[in-house]
Amino acid sequence: MKCASFFAGVGGIDIGFDNAGFETIYANELDKFAATTLKENFKFTIDNRDIRDVKSSEIPDFDIMLAGFPCQAFSVAGYRQGFDDEKGRGNLFFELERIFTDKQPPIIFLENVKNLVNHDKGNTFKVILDTLHKHGYHVAHSVLNASEYGNIPQNRERIYIVCFKDKQAFERFKFPDPIPLITEIKDMLEDEKTIESRYFYTEKTPFFNQLVEDVTDAETLYQWRRQYVRANKSNLCPTLTANMGTGGHNVPLLNVQKKPDTIRKLTPRECFNFQGYPKNYKLPKDVSNANLYKQAGNSVVIPVIERIAQQIKEAIEPTQK
Repeated sequence: MKCASFFAGVGGIDIGFDNAGFETIYANELDKFAATTLKENFKFTIDNRDIRDVKSSEIPDFDIMLAGFPCQAFSVAGYRQGFDDEKGRGNLFFELERIFTDKQPPIIFLENVKNLVNHDKGNTFKVILDTLHKHGYHVAHSVLNASEYGNIPQNRERIYIVCFKDKQAFERFKFPDPIPLITEIKDMLEDEKTIESRYFYTEKTPFFNQLVEDVTDAETLYQWRRQYVRANKSNLCPTLTANMGTGGHNVPLLNVQKKPDTIRKLTPRECFNFQGYPKNYKLPKDVSNANLYKQAGNSVVIPVIERIAQQIKEAIEPTQK
């Protein structure tokens, strides 16, 4: 079955569905740096226009709509304005509605931040569900944490929404069960000998003395929270964010050798590892670290996506015979 991917980011959802046996044939992504990373890794059609400028007739026919639609408007870290977001991001859901109304895909898969469920006392989510129901979709949704459903040591809760036109397929579908977390933080890290000096903190860092006192090992990931060091003692990576590359208080920190001069932040590659990206995934050399951190933080945990896609496949297989 063919997928069309909207707000595609750097293709995490597409990899998950591809691993489950589906094929993305078209992706729309406005951010030019994310589009550069997409082009480095995929051969499908990549449309770099604003989705509001894309006519449905210009999109090839597809079976599954994939969309990690913009979450800033619904995020605790954002303005929490929802559909009234002054930058128009909240209203982009209705661009998806325009397209799936015209293209009528049998299946829609949506991903967003956990806070979408409770935003505006549940009204935002109700509008989304009502819109999908109005167009004949049967809708299942669940909030899943990457550490419980993806064997990835990151505390990342996201809501996943799976929609079927076929009621029988919907009734056969179920979200995956939790699985043990056997992957550890150390499995996500690069060889320390390959880490460039720019990722290490030095005495020139204003809060260096505080880091030396509190950032003591590599089994724990830490964050500088403007005035203090926060340790994530659950042996998980804290939720990666889109603004990791804009300041020292967001990128997770560690101290592999337990020495004052070995405190460093995660590299962009390591952040992609914590999202479950494969080792052969390419990070373009002509894209800045700030943008790579943003791309990783905006992305999805691929193993969770793949497990949901497998469940979708099992639900629709009887209708494919």
